[in-house]
Amino acid sequence: MPAIKFDHRDTAFTHRGGPPGHAEVGRTVSTDLSQTMGAGFARWDGAEVEWTVLYDEIIFVIEGALEVETREETHVVTPGQMLWLPNGTWLKYRGKALFGYAVYPGNWKALLEQ
Repeated sequence: MPAIKFDHRDTAFTHRGGPPGHAEVGRTVSTDLSQTMGAGFARWDGAEVEWTVLYDEIIFVIEGALEVETREETHVVTPGQMLWLPNGTWLKYRGKALFGYAVYPGNWKALLEQ
């Protein structure tokens, strides 16, 4: 399979949170491309979304600032920074940011169904 370049401007986004605010996620690397990892872009505009990650995740901010509250502390991630979240981390995403993410394993949903 050849290398593939992704651009957030060409990504199809799906609503993931709000109101208040709005949050949306666009998956670019799905299980159609890789069984071992997943990736995509997300846009947060004032929404707060609580979640427990079911995979290892890396977030890298492109624009704005993303706050990620965990049980231990709140991280403010700004352009040029990355945050690693280990599997099982409870968190709350909030802020106004465009960011990218990568998850491992990419087929985490299928693995949970087994």
